Amino acid sequence: MTVFEELQRRGLIAQMTHPERIQEMLDNNKLTFYIGFDATADSLHVGHFLQIVVMKHLQMAGHRPIALLGTGTTMVGDPSGKSDMRKMMDQETIRHNADCFQRQISRFIDFSDGKAILERNDWLLDLNYIQFMREIGVHFSVNEMLTAECFKQRMERGLSFFEFNYMLMQSYDFLMLYRKYHCQLEMGGNDQWSNILGGMKLVRRVENDEAFGMTFTLLTTKEGKKMGKTENGAVWLDPNKTSPYEFFQYWRNVADADVVNCLKMLTFIPIEEIEAMETWEGEQLNKAKELLAYNLTEMVHGKDEAEKALEASRALFGAGGNHSEMPTTILLDTDFADGAINIMDLLVKTGLAPSKGEARRLIQQGGITVNDTKITDFAHNVAKSDVAAAPVIIKKGKKVFHKVTL
Repeated sequence: MTVFEELQRRGLIAQMTHPERIQEMLDNNKLTFYIGFDATADSLHVGHFLQIVVMKHLQMAGHRPIALLGTGTTMVGDPSGKSDMRKMMDQETIRHNADCFQRQISRFIDFSDGKAILERNDWLLDLNYIQFMREIGVHFSVNEMLTAECFKQRMERGLSFFEFNYMLMQSYDFLMLYRKYHCQLEMGGNDQWSNILGGMKLVRRVENDEAFGMTFTLLTTKEGKKMGKTENGAVWLDPNKTSPYEFFQYWRNVADADVVNCLKMLTFIPIEEIEAMETWEGEQLNKAKELLAYNLTEMVHGKDEAEKALEASRALFGAGGNHSEMPTTILLDTDFADGAINIMDLLVKTGLAPSKGEARRLIQQGGITVNDTKITDFAHNVAKSDVAAAPVIIKKGKKVFHKVTL
């Protein structure tokens, strides 16, 4: 099976500028391609991980990836998918974030002996504005740019000229990488289609050579909702931001309708094995979810952490094991009044509810269980002696578990 067929069967390809030529080059040539990562946080998240998976598929097929860390573009911020202008970041923070990205990407992509390239677009920081406009700006039609989806969705609320420059900057990146490494393909999430088109056209016009663009499918549920978000925010690859246990539980609890798609898009399990799961139901789907969670946790956090998370997860689902890896709150003597703590105070203390009002709503809706007992009384107290005797396990809804100890 060719790498192009592999990407197609896994549902990873969304759009291409020149489908037949791209397929031919991916299947028969050695191509240099790039994916950009704007350094907007100090860790990659699962949306980035999908991009890394695509990058790894192509590297395994003999192509050369460039991971471009956006130390320049992050100074402006991509307006794509945003209803308001991104918060402006200082250069020191951006460089720190890029360093974090570099360490994380290096866990998955082999950069030894020129097999891949890590680059930063610092060339944007010292550009002469007039020279840039004369060389690059003349190739862009404002009328055409305004039809781009990344700008159209912002027109009603206002788009600053500052952000309007982003497409030119990203397009210039493609031109620079073409000139430095003969990079001919830019890839990215489907929300980057307009920016990728801009770069592809710029390279073709300025260099009079072939350049291509491809986007891959965004990670969404069957209902079209973007995946990788929890009540606490993004699902991060950094274990200090999303623990291996929480990471595992996120994938263990995906909807039945989404598990096979996630296996196809995010893992390297042979596609034939995954396609055979498409008819699975009931308990078989739980096995598929466990396989997904274990496989991704092992890739991101290593085998030891995956084993710990699996054991803790099986304890929650009644299959033995222990809960040592469960998120935990340690209570102090001062947290108890008259030897007990009210359930609403405890929910706020553990972070399971942001306020007593939200805690009350959760209890009203039957969403809180303490040690397998559903809580219906707002006056319910958890005794200090019970916490001292054994860890208290609080369950919020069907998927969130939290341990309380003394």
